[in-house]
Amino acid sequence: MTATSTATPDTRLGLRGDRGPILGALMLATALVALDATILATASTTIARELGAFEQVPWLFSAYTLAQAVTVPLYGRLADVFGRKRVILVGIALFVLGSILCAVAWSMPALIWFRVLQGLGAGAILPMSMTITSDIYTLAERAKTQGYMASVWAISSVLGPTLGGVFSQFVSWRWIFWVNIPIGAVALLAIWRKFHEKQRDGAREPVDYLGAVLLTGGSTLLVLGLLEGGHAWGWASAQSIAIFVAAVALLVAFGLAARRNAHPIFDLRLLRRRVVGASTAASLMVGVITLGLSTYIPIYAQGVLGVGPLVAGFALAALTLGWPIAATLSGRVYLAIGFRWTSTIGAVVVLAGALMTLLLDADAAVWQISAAVFVIGLGMGLVAVPTLLAAQHSVGWGERGAVTATNMFARSIGQAVGVAALGAVVNALTVVGADGTPEGAGLANAMHLVFWCVVACAAVMIVTVLLLPRDNPKATQAA
Repeated sequence: MTATSTATPDTRLGLRGDRGPILGALMLATALVALDATILATASTTIARELGAFEQVPWLFSAYTLAQAVTVPLYGRLADVFGRKRVILVGIALFVLGSILCAVAWSMPALIWFRVLQGLGAGAILPMSMTITSDIYTLAERAKTQGYMASVWAISSVLGPTLGGVFSQFVSWRWIFWVNIPIGAVALLAIWRKFHEKQRDGAREPVDYLGAVLLTGGSTLLVLGLLEGGHAWGWASAQSIAIFVAAVALLVAFGLAARRNAHPIFDLRLLRRRVVGASTAASLMVGVITLGLSTYIPIYAQGVLGVGPLVAGFALAALTLGWPIAATLSGRVYLAIGFRWTSTIGAVVVLAGALMTLLLDADAAVWQISAAVFVIGLGMGLVAVPTLLAAQHSVGWGERGAVTATNMFARSIGQAVGVAALGAVVNALTVVGADGTPEGAGLANAMHLVFWCVVACAAVMIVTVLLLPRDNPKATQAA
């Protein structure tokens, strides 16, 4: 693997002594997004009861996810042109503003639109946090800092649902959004004061605004069609067909325009590089598996095993627990044996956990579900982090933001594809009950087929990580 980054922090940055406060601020910024991923779920019923329009509750999540996913490539390119600091500050500001507006929302449609604003902020926060960490720490140091960042997700996975339940039951669901204000303010102030980037020498590359419009529009329609197809409208409906046709047309137009642009907003040529292409493909599979399990493990636990929502939630929590544990340890592993073998071991572990799900039947115990998804989570921590770092380490400062955004965008697309594909499998074998969840005698069979799909994705993941070029850990650290 050819490394173009250096073994010392990037020379564009300010004093190395500021790195501690910067890392703390990035952890706080990440906490905004990590908490938001779980804190709202437990309060959605309470929100619908107060604001009405229960049928619009899914849009509280879809609108946010859509806005976050489609803006990631745009932010990645803007960061490489204008610098990371401006982009992450804008992202935090948008997220905090969206939180304030969500807290005072007077109707469900207003809350949904304000969630879009939050999503626009989140689309900048996550890729910039990962990119800045890669900028200011050497590869060896990232083995430790990655553990700190992973701990944010681990804590949030437990704290989020708890706070959501407490706020909605004992105070007000609006505090779910008010709590973001002090966290965001501290993160914004710390990054503003401590994070310094030197001005770029020479003229900046022009921003491809036409490409940005085409890519954002096409991605929006694609993700929208995948998220809502089979739910808000039928897959074969005129609305669904029109959305996908328009998405393909816009994305094809973007691809043609990008080929003629020396500095496209999303450089497809990056994917031709073996390490970036393999890392992106692996991230796509990570997205399919994680959101697929997050969606259907609770349904399996409740609909097939007959347990309550709380127990089903604990079963799924094992996935989010295993991931940060392995991510924390992954640094020591890839420093010892390299990115390729670390990711391969992780993918094999994911496959082992996926095969464990095939042993689940209607008489399975909850601990068996937890054990299977815990193993999958361990594997994910050994795949997601090393593949991203491998791609980041293979490029210089001017492309690192775009590479990070490409990896995260692929994961978002994978999540949308995973939910859509697995949803089609489940819907084909079951009927939807009055509460909007699948039910009937075919549910157990449908879940078993879902687990087979996860096994297939895990097998594909092994192939993708094996496509990573061989790397010498000692040479990579010294590069």
